[in-house]
Amino acid sequence: MTNYLIKDLAPEDRPRERLAANGPQALSTTELMAILIGSGNKKRSALDIARDLTVSKKKLKELAQASSVTQLTNIPGLGPAKATLILAALELGKRLVEAEGVEQLKLSSSSDVARFFMPRLRYASNEHFLLVLLNSKNKVIAVKQISEGSVSSSIVHPREVFSPAVEFHAAAIIVGHNHPSGDPSPSSDDEILTEALAQAGQVLGIPLLDHLIIGDGNYYSFKSHGLL
Repeated sequence: MTNYLIKDLAPEDRPRERLAANGPQALSTTELMAILIGSGNKKRSALDIARDLTVSKKKLKELAQASSVTQLTNIPGLGPAKATLILAALELGKRLVEAEGVEQLKLSSSSDVARFFMPRLRYASNEHFLLVLLNSKNKVIAVKQISEGSVSSSIVHPREVFSPAVEFHAAAIIVGHNHPSGDPSPSSDDEILTEALAQAGQVLGIPLLDHLIIGDGNYYSFKSHGLL
């Protein structure tokens, strides 16, 4: 592949000019990253560096999971200042997703729940366990993080799940967690926990409607598999 400096491109082909003319949705992921990087060095353009960060699904996942400057500065031409800017942009994106208004959002199916959980859990490097509290019309009252664990597990007890459910007078709950491995297949611990939560929900009159496990772009629903 021939590498071009951005200044060598026709003005209408430069990422910044294309964004100004056509909006950010018209740019590729590599072009958007090149705008963040800003400039390269004598050997590599911003586009070359951006390509290294976005060249494959694996690279994009590594980028989404990056949490320190040193994880990015191994890319030739990417120094601490540019790495810091990229990390800030990634964190801002995550916070915007988490800050979106969820109250009164209706979750009517497992696919609805998966779309809700996916951007929040897909790229987490450790297991996170989330609780969604619903009213009698299956509309979201609140979302709570119950625990954050290791790369392979998180410890959750039914009392930690149902305490906020009682506090918020929830009519029902949905829970979800991620598998950083990317494989959403449930473990025996996942199955045991789901059964315990379902039983506790029956006792308290706050049913567990579904438990989703989020993988890398895919998911497992206990309800869809007839286990709830």
